[in-house]
Amino acid sequence: MRIVSWNVNGVRAALKKGLLGYIEKADADVVCLQETKAHPGDVQHVKWPRGYEVFWNSAEKKGYSGTAILTRVRPKNVWNGIGAKVHDTEGRVLAVEFPDFWLVDVYQPNSQRGLTRLDYRVKKWDPAFRRYLKGLQAKGKPAVLCGDLNVAHTEIDLANPRTNRRNAGFTDEERTSFGRLLEGGFVDTFREFEKGPGHYSWWSQMGDCRARNVGWRVDYFVASEKLRPALKRAWISPEVMGSDHCPVGLEIG
Repeated sequence: MRIVSWNVNGVRAALKKGLLGYIEKADADVVCLQETKAHPGDVQHVKWPRGYEVFWNSAEKKGYSGTAILTRVRPKNVWNGIGAKVHDTEGRVLAVEFPDFWLVDVYQPNSQRGLTRLDYRVKKWDPAFRRYLKGLQAKGKPAVLCGDLNVAHTEIDLANPRTNRRNAGFTDEERTSFGRLLEGGFVDTFREFEKGPGHYSWWSQMGDCRARNVGWRVDYFVASEKLRPALKRAWISPEVMGSDHCPVGLEIG
């Protein structure tokens, strides 16, 4: 199965910048989108590429957050949210059940400028999300999660680690929390295939950062360790424009 994930920074904006063409060219079995900033009715006129069924989890707040999954493989079940109302009003988690694994599309909260949301992120959201993943796996299948996790895990996951030390996405607290996820039986699939620096999925829109590849790797595919033998390939597609993020992908079989 070939899966791609992309924070599109607004699906309506991305549609004007070639999203449909990208989906056609990517030829993925499943396409996971984050930060859709839309409700299904906002894009009801769109003719999605043939063969895809589309599922949405939209934020209550208009024009904010949100996730969507396009799949050519009919899922057995679809779940919105993690089952906790305090966390589920922003449309951040959408899961589909396939025969061999759960696929979880997630747009994790940003700790925000000044770290105003750091405590919520690492003390409330992250533990709740880990419990949710544990609960999914308790149903008898491993899980794959993908999306914008809003954290660069190690120093090689961003171009300027020293100057970003206490910035949102590269605090010790966020990095440690992501480490707890991996210690809980998950693997960062991209690092199974690529150990080196210089691979990023998000670039600031200021200072020509993308052209200079001054970026961060904050978009991931993370899989249960049980699926490690099934991992075929993981990649990042920085050549794909249309958002301040680029798509990332995983082939599993």
